[in-house]
Amino acid sequence: MPTFTVLLVCTGNICRSAMAERFGRVLLNRMLGQRAEAVRLVSAGTRAVVGSAMHPDSTLVLRGLGAQPGDFRARQFVEHMAVDAELILTMTRDHRSEVLERSPRALARTFTLREAADLVSLLGDDIEVPGGNLAERARSLVREMAAARSRRHSGEDDDVLDPIGRPVDVHEEAGKAIAEALIPVLRRIASLGTAVTGEASGLQGHGASRFS
Repeated sequence: MPTFTVLLVCTGNICRSAMAERFGRVLLNRMLGQRAEAVRLVSAGTRAVVGSAMHPDSTLVLRGLGAQPGDFRARQFVEHMAVDAELILTMTRDHRSEVLERSPRALARTFTLREAADLVSLLGDDIEVPGGNLAERARSLVREMAAARSRRHSGEDDDVLDPIGRPVDVHEEAGKAIAEALIPVLRRIASLGTAVTGEASGLQGHGASRFS
């Protein structure tokens, strides 16, 4: 099965991008079922705590979102990851800049997570995304997102707050921001292969209730 690779990037790869990777995996499993392997999720840090498990407070937040850290271990971002990824989602504008400093050719595939969510919403569901399978159509979607980037303003609201060294409430805030942005992005990608199930929609409500 052709695969579409999404790379999630933060600083240490033990909080934000780690939560996004594991929460995103649960989302895709529920949205796509047996076809979930068509989308590959990986994460890394620009200054990773290599080999470390997810931060305990982020683990707590992740479990509140209905996902588990499992055997997660932090990885350092290196150039070939950007080359291999077809969509790169960073937690802040600085992370996006760091990725592009090392891999400038990835510009059209690199967005902050919140930027990507806004662009997916801006494009809507009716835009034509050609391709013979989910992976090809997802690549077409990314090209449309890059073309639409000039239609929105990028600012500090694009950044997901770094919770490291801060109280668990900040980890919760980061987890909520990640969930709110990641769900529409992955839902749109999943819709290119099959209809999103009601169970996946219900997961969004479960995650949101954790922070209400």
